[in-house]
Amino acid sequence: MKSKNGAKDFGMFALPGMFCFFAVVIVPFVYGVYLTLTDWNGVSKVKKFIGFKNFAGVVKDTQFWTSLLLTFKYVIVVVVLVNVIAFAIAYLLTRGIKGQNFFRAGFFTPNLIGGIVLGYIWQFVFSRVFVSIGESTGWKLFEVSWLSDPTNAFIALVVVSVWQLSGYMILIYVAGFMGLSEDVMEAASIDGASGFVMLKNIIMPLMMSSVTICLFLTLSRAFMVYDVNLSLTAGAPYGTTEMAAMHVYEKAFTSRQFGVGQSEALILFIIVACISGLQVYFTKKQEVEA
Repeated sequence: MKSKNGAKDFGMFALPGMFCFFAVVIVPFVYGVYLTLTDWNGVSKVKKFIGFKNFAGVVKDTQFWTSLLLTFKYVIVVVVLVNVIAFAIAYLLTRGIKGQNFFRAGFFTPNLIGGIVLGYIWQFVFSRVFVSIGESTGWKLFEVSWLSDPTNAFIALVVVSVWQLSGYMILIYVAGFMGLSEDVMEAASIDGASGFVMLKNIIMPLMMSSVTICLFLTLSRAFMVYDVNLSLTAGAPYGTTEMAAMHVYEKAFTSRQFGVGQSEALILFIIVACISGLQVYFTKKQEVEA
């Protein structure tokens, strides 16, 4: 009787979720791998099997490797800045300062804005607001739109991404700080630990579970950035800010080289999966229990 009820409960609660997961994730992924072995252009009904020729096309696509290198640079800068800023702000917002709940909600707000909308808002800021400030004050930094210069356009992408992602990571770090054992903190304080010593030797090891989650989320989001890239710079100027995800989309849907684009997407997925897996493995090893 118990086994029958267990099977019934499994069918009611687990099967719908499993079905959706397979239909939305597994099946498209397997089909995508199959498309890497065909010459499909995204439109035609015929899909000719060509083996690994698409991957040879990926090797020759220098623009893809350039965009991938730029993506690595972007990921490193964004992941470091987001986590350092979020950790520092979360630390301050759990010290009992006045109005800390209001600040928590305020910092989280940018995360609620969609990437496309956010990109267009900041495009207006960089192209109009900053330029107006530069013209009225004479500050050379703002006299010309940041989006017209490759270096400044990259910095603009980083600024917007950090501004958007930090709020969500702040909430995770705040939850981590609030979960710290008061007994452990009090014992460390009695033993003479304070300031940087407390942060380094007590707080950081206990916060590693939150660090693991935040690093994983920022890594995956930064590698797969597309919406902000599209609406803020669209790869401009002259394709110098085109990230890997945008290049894959352009290759598949604009250039009609779906097989090559899918091959590049698969390579990008493998890179992200490997890096994220290694990150989780090594940060998990640093976690301790209070």
